[in-house]
Amino acid sequence: MNCYDELVARGLIAQVTNEEEIRKMVNEGKATFYIGFDPTADSLHVGHFMALCLMKRLQMAGNKPIALIGGGTAMVGDPSGRTDMRQMMTVETIQHNCECFKKQMSRFIDFGEGKAMMVNNADWLLKLNYIELLRDVGACFSVNNMLRAECYKQRMEKGLSFLEFNYMIMQSYDFYELFQRYGCNMQFGGDDQWSNMLGGTELIRRKLGKDAHAMTITLLLNSEGKKMGKTQSGAVWLDPEKTSPFDFYQYWRNVDDADVLKCLRMLTFLPLEQIDEMDKWEGSQLNTAKEILAFELTKLVHGEEEAVKAQTAAKALFSGQGSLENMPSYQLKEEDFTDGAIDLLAVLQKSGLASSRSEARRNVEQGGVSVNGTQVKDIKASFTKDDFGGDGMVVKRGKKNFMKVTL
Repeated sequence: MNCYDELVARGLIAQVTNEEEIRKMVNEGKATFYIGFDPTADSLHVGHFMALCLMKRLQMAGNKPIALIGGGTAMVGDPSGRTDMRQMMTVETIQHNCECFKKQMSRFIDFGEGKAMMVNNADWLLKLNYIELLRDVGACFSVNNMLRAECYKQRMEKGLSFLEFNYMIMQSYDFYELFQRYGCNMQFGGDDQWSNMLGGTELIRRKLGKDAHAMTITLLLNSEGKKMGKTQSGAVWLDPEKTSPFDFYQYWRNVDDADVLKCLRMLTFLPLEQIDEMDKWEGSQLNTAKEILAFELTKLVHGEEEAVKAQTAAKALFSGQGSLENMPSYQLKEEDFTDGAIDLLAVLQKSGLASSRSEARRNVEQGGVSVNGTQVKDIKASFTKDDFGGDGMVVKRGKKNFMKVTL
């Protein structure tokens, strides 16, 4: 199966400007393509994951990726998919985030000589002269067409700032600049970026009289139509300091039955024939499929050693097999004890299993807390330092939240 047909078979492609031309370029390794990443945090998250996997697939087929870091566009803020304006960031924060991104991207993309590039749109956007931009680029955009774009329509009721209104022009200008500087002939992005991407192809056509292409990736949605990669405590990050390899593994291990095959196709590099065989699985076999998904994705992001540790810890918790050594842990300090004891509510709060004592109390009263496999419903339960000796104490809240608590 050629590269483009595999992307289709995996359900990755949403919209394309010229399918015949894009198919030819991708299959022959003639695409120099870019995907933009606005550095709004100091880590990439699961929302970026599919874009990184796509870049890896296309690079493996001989195409050249450009990872465009939005050091300039981050100063404006993308209105797509948002109901309010993004917080403004300092230049120092944006630069720090850019450096963090490159380190994480290197796990997916080979930035070796002539193989891939990372560039920052601050290099050209911050030097633009406003009047020149209005005359040179602004004249190529129809306000009527811009207002029809989905990313703007959803903001019109609450108010769309003129700052954000410029985002489409900024992103289009990026494509125009990359086309001229590096021969970038294609842009990929999430399906919510379609209007911005068309703006770029149109700007190149009007200013240079040449064709450039755009393709959007299917958004990673669960069976309920919500974006994947979010938990009650926030985003699932690729930085192990923000989301531990164990928690990352557990996120994918706990996806809904209806989503596991889709995630295997879209995100892993397992052969499609192997995944198609799993399509026949049902019942408890789906749990095996989820374990395969969790292992493969954890290996991609954190390496095989961390994936093995996370899998071993998960099996120790859920089936009593394997070692507890690699499960998430929290270390109590001497000052956490009063007269040599600490109560259960304090253990839950300090370890992060509950956000407050009142939440911890509710969890205990509702029967959602266990210690070393035994349910505890006494809100006054307390423990001595000896209870945390040896391998420590395994505290569980709900079905999926665990912590090994040691002293």
